[in-house]
Amino acid sequence: MLRKRLDLHIGYLLFVCLLAISTVGCTSAPPPVETADQQSKTNVSLTPKTGGTITIGYQAEPDTLDPQKTALPAGNFVGGLLGGALMVMDPYTFELKPNLAESYTISKDGKTWTFKLRPGVKFHDGTPLTASSIKQSMERAMDPKTASPLTGQELALIQSISAPDDSTLIFQLKQPSAPLLSALSYGGYHQPLSMEAVKKYGNNYGRNPVGVGPWKFESWKTGESITLKRNDDYQWAPPFVENKGPVRPDRLVIKFIKDNQTLMAALDSGTIDIANVPAKDVKKYKNDKKFTVVEGTQPVENFIGMNLENEILQDINVRKALNLAINKEALIAADLKGEGVPVYGPIPPTMIGYDPAVEQYGYKYNKEEAMRLLEEAGWKTNERGIREKDGKGLSLMMIIDTPKPGNQLVQSMLKEIGVDLKIQSYEMATATAQAVKGAFDLMATDHGSNDPDILNLLLNSNQIGGLNVFRISNKKLDSLLEKGATIMDSGQRKKTYAAIQKLVVDEAYWIPLYSAKMFQVINNRIQGVKPNPLATLNIQDMWVNE
Repeated sequence: MLRKRLDLHIGYLLFVCLLAISTVGCTSAPPPVETADQQSKTNVSLTPKTGGTITIGYQAEPDTLDPQKTALPAGNFVGGLLGGALMVMDPYTFELKPNLAESYTISKDGKTWTFKLRPGVKFHDGTPLTASSIKQSMERAMDPKTASPLTGQELALIQSISAPDDSTLIFQLKQPSAPLLSALSYGGYHQPLSMEAVKKYGNNYGRNPVGVGPWKFESWKTGESITLKRNDDYQWAPPFVENKGPVRPDRLVIKFIKDNQTLMAALDSGTIDIANVPAKDVKKYKNDKKFTVVEGTQPVENFIGMNLENEILQDINVRKALNLAINKEALIAADLKGEGVPVYGPIPPTMIGYDPAVEQYGYKYNKEEAMRLLEEAGWKTNERGIREKDGKGLSLMMIIDTPKPGNQLVQSMLKEIGVDLKIQSYEMATATAQAVKGAFDLMATDHGSNDPDILNLLLNSNQIGGLNVFRISNKKLDSLLEKGATIMDSGQRKKTYAAIQKLVVDEAYWIPLYSAKMFQVINNRIQGVKPNPLATLNIQDMWVNE
């Protein structure tokens, strides 16, 4: 619900389907890459071929392919295939690297950013990529007349852009911004546009996009598919791929299939080659030699937030007891068939800034200690097994927007320590509205982003009335969050987020649960499949074995 850019449109914020995590010198070690047995058995001696078509099943259709006029992840996904950004995240090391830029420098005060552009890059219409063309493109996004719902908003801290020569681009910022460099790695939302094409197509540009990426736009059948064709001039691939030149397939088709069962039926029949499959359905593909399953964990955390306006939850011992009462492994088994990892703090393991120390000091399942803390807080068990204090029962209401087995399991776990938990299910929009109003005690939700600055929106007291639906107000935490958003020194930023994690856990502000694994299932007619910790698709190295 509270994600920044996820593979669906959720709550206020969005995230990309093919995630691009980046860092301003704030990295954490990537988890080991996990794949099914088929991947290791792929015939690596095969010689890559040119030609053929790859078809991807995707559950959402873009509203437009004008990246400056969309906030939908589907638009960013397809746009990322057509374009590229100044920076790119290496999905194997989690490092932010120059992409359309050849290098960059940031001044000591964090306000002047200078990019040197990679030479020889051209738009699909043949016009060269220059500093001036990027300047014009970004100024279009920032222009209020464009009404950019996401790209323009993320560039709002840029005060001015200059292009003293064709290869030099300079940003002057209003204030330092660590997350901005992350934003500049989104190849869809933050790709430069051919201003010649913008002038030519006007309001129809979103159906006639012209980028600098490995794929060119060919056609769009509304409600059915988008077809892209190979850009034969492409020679500026990201640093982490093997194939530095044009992609090998002739075409890439993105087929829109909303229903999971229909998506898997298309995968089974060979109508599509690649699809994202839920954990509960992935086992059959792991056991099928026709498919390769690439798995990874994206930086998304499921958690239970607490409304601190609730008098009961203002007692830290109660908050700690609720944390200790939850068996994370049991929830992973119930909700994900075991395909997930436990989370112990406000930052999930694959998000930049994650501090592994949280696994040692975070709350582990301990029912006896939970009951001891409630006793210490004055909550005594009545004849019905529910705790009471001053004649008031320990009863809480949890709102959910996604019914799943774990919700009832949480209810049962809390009952074991004497808490009467009632569950209220809403549609997503209604749940969000209820949360903003504060009409809840607990809320089962999730958050995710490409940068830990998402916590500034969720935990800073200046966001009460916005995304800080939990009404958390802590001046020390506010100060740390603001430092994390503006500090440019790599080591200091990492230490700042480590301190944030420790403070949030010490105060038991919410109950971290788990991060779900995601799975890309790929027909073995597609070769060159390379797994990475996030299970993102590296189509640049793929080819069709026909």
